[in-house]
Amino acid sequence: MDNSSAVDPTTLEQDGYNFARAAVDFDQKGQYQSAAFYYTEAAQALINACMSGSQRPGLTDKANEYMCRSEQLQAMVRNASSIRSHVGKTEQQMNLERAQFLLHQAFDEDENNNEEEAVQLYTESVELFIKIRDSTADNKLKENVTKMATQALDRAEALKSKAIPRVPSPSLSPRAPQPGSQDNRKPLPGPLGFSLKDNEEEEDQGRRRVGARVTRGGGGGGGGSGGYTKDEIQVLKTTSLINDIAYVPFMSVDMKERFAYPVPFSDKTGKLALSPKQKSKLKQWVRPEEFMDNPTMILAVSSFSVRQTIVSDCSFVASLAISAQYERRFKKKLITTIIYPQNRNGEPQYNPCGKYMVKFNINGVHRKVIIDDFLPMGYDGELLCSFSANKNELWVSLLEKAYLKVMGGYDFPGSNSNIDLHALTGWIPERIAIRPNNPEFNKDKEFSKIMDRFHKGHCLVTVATGEMSDAEGERAGLVPTHAYAMLDIREIMGKKLMQLKNPWSHLCWKGNFSERDTANWTPQLQKALNFDPKSAQMIDNGVFWIDYESILRFYDVIYVNWNPELFGHTTCYHHTWTAKEGPKKDVYNIGDNPQYRLELKSPHPTKAAVWILMTRHIKDRDDFANNREFITVLVYKGSGKRVFYPYDPPPYKDGVRINSPHYLCKMLEDVNGSSTYTLVTSQYEKNNTIHYTLRVYSTCEFVFSKIMEPYNPKYEKQLTGQWKGRTAGGCGNYPDTHQSNPVYQLKLDTAENYLLIELRGPKQYSVGFEVFAVSCNESAGSFQKKTSGDYRRGFCVLQLDSIPGGIYNIMPSTFYPKEEGPFLLNISSSNPFTISQLQ
Repeated sequence: MDNSSAVDPTTLEQDGYNFARAAVDFDQKGQYQSAAFYYTEAAQALINACMSGSQRPGLTDKANEYMCRSEQLQAMVRNASSIRSHVGKTEQQMNLERAQFLLHQAFDEDENNNEEEAVQLYTESVELFIKIRDSTADNKLKENVTKMATQALDRAEALKSKAIPRVPSPSLSPRAPQPGSQDNRKPLPGPLGFSLKDNEEEEDQGRRRVGARVTRGGGGGGGGSGGYTKDEIQVLKTTSLINDIAYVPFMSVDMKERFAYPVPFSDKTGKLALSPKQKSKLKQWVRPEEFMDNPTMILAVSSFSVRQTIVSDCSFVASLAISAQYERRFKKKLITTIIYPQNRNGEPQYNPCGKYMVKFNINGVHRKVIIDDFLPMGYDGELLCSFSANKNELWVSLLEKAYLKVMGGYDFPGSNSNIDLHALTGWIPERIAIRPNNPEFNKDKEFSKIMDRFHKGHCLVTVATGEMSDAEGERAGLVPTHAYAMLDIREIMGKKLMQLKNPWSHLCWKGNFSERDTANWTPQLQKALNFDPKSAQMIDNGVFWIDYESILRFYDVIYVNWNPELFGHTTCYHHTWTAKEGPKKDVYNIGDNPQYRLELKSPHPTKAAVWILMTRHIKDRDDFANNREFITVLVYKGSGKRVFYPYDPPPYKDGVRINSPHYLCKMLEDVNGSSTYTLVTSQYEKNNTIHYTLRVYSTCEFVFSKIMEPYNPKYEKQLTGQWKGRTAGGCGNYPDTHQSNPVYQLKLDTAENYLLIELRGPKQYSVGFEVFAVSCNESAGSFQKKTSGDYRRGFCVLQLDSIPGGIYNIMPSTFYPKEEGPFLLNISSSNPFTISQLQ
């Protein structure tokens, strides 16, 4: 698991140089807001270069110089007595931008041989160009749009002359008809418009099974090399509907989603619900061209530019910040790849038609989220949602809008960074509770692990404060129950330190190693960490250093999301666990819980990291706002067969029941040949049907399969009996009365049979049973006597595999004689049988 992601610091130094040149250019032109943005980006790039090991002298001084100039320019903009108010683009300007976007999209479809789609886009661009021509008195503009319209029309006619058949192209996804247009294409096949491959189910001597799932490389959201079973398709279909809106699984066909329209796109689901604070401040919903001079999707992905406002989504904004920092520092795209439309270089671009698509990892797979570009604006002219410090950038506001659309609107009850980062990136979520007095929490080990992996680019980290009084929070400069992005972590000169960012982009820590702490910031430490307290005091951007001991005191949780590329093998199952399956509390019996067989395989001795992630699917905001489903995974080491008793044998890994959507079990295993495990889905108190995805990540090969019942539902019988008077004979320790217990005779005619016998009695009694072979049709697999094992409170079970046909007697009993009460005897079989009571 040691995939280092280090980047050559000279690349980051070049970033700083390029941003600084842009900043100076804007500064000289008097475009101070843009200059301030690029000065900040230049400073961050130089800081990243220092973090990556740059030895170039003077980088820290330059970074501080750029930050100071940025703050000066921002103050100038804020305090200017007369700032040019934004004059929105005219309808003609917007029509021209949309027409050109239509034309570019037509070129792309034409180049990809999607001729029918190209013809429609060419035609719509022509109509818009003509509309512009007829509405303008500008002769130069008339000449240009006429030329573009003629070229588009000629190409459309040339494609039409090929007699393109009027059949929907299978490579195109359906699109919503726009006002004034007609869409004759049929939706794609498959449930809810997505097509997923089915696994064939085989029947063999009455046993139903699906093939085991062999691992494959990568950390994607698919279902393994065998495709999806019918049951899995139903799970994904059911959980595509979230807050009454369908978010279907993302497929390659969605790369062809249409984004160009002659009229601005409006989301058919309407505006997002607002929080009470937003409603009180809302002036209007605006599109980017109404308040931006030059709308752009991304100028520079930056953690410093991300700013939270009055929406209670600090964990999501913190997640955006650290994802942006990762992209910049390690030169690997992480979140910019999930925004569409994109240009030919795979970079997200501004769409004057107002339609965007975002790909989130939600409910077990990547799903598509369609939004328009309407954003809420207040009476003061400021957005009432998160935004970028560069007022022309859209990526922060649009990613937030898409995520909160899924989560039910801007009136967001809040989540945590594990959930948000998993949705944004698909990285594996781990929750580390900060419990300094708990022996299971090794504070030094956790710090060293996070520091090592963070600097290799293996993980993204946020921390969250716990409950504290307002007075305590004010003294400390911290916000109660608030998420902070971790930008850096160091152990230097005997000090353990973290650099954090408040998503509000203001309000900093006031304790040890804060910007005003003169006792701890020695000159040597300032130099080692490239930190200048005086410069930091001039800029309140919410970024600060804090010592680890203060983290342990004031913070409650560390959220770590791990790069799935650390694991060479992964696959998953999607499953529905209905409310009626199994007991409400699996204290005595887990035999009816969903169970899976995991076999690790290695031809040579190896130490394998194996992580098991359970993700509970959400369907509405209450699933995370008021969730009462406590779910986990139990791991049993041994045969890989079904487990019936939760603590006999005790689980190898006893999962903590948690009401978070994600539960992670981590194992480090010695594998030589093969090692087998049984994974059991468990719940503290099951009241509702739940849908979940169970994914396994491993550094060695493995086979993952559902443990299927070999029994046929047609051959299940339940018998009711009772121990009363002389028939309450007790166990074999009481020979005088034992033989008086009830006896049932079972007859099997087929050669090979699978039986499951379950006995349920009063929970105050220990119960058990014996199975005697009266006669067998063959010797293979035959036996004289089998027992259910130790007597257990209220429940016991016996599984008999591959037994021959014949006659068998079953004797249920309590441990002590004279324990009277009713009992249930359940028989499940792979083949027909008859059963009757002998006594």
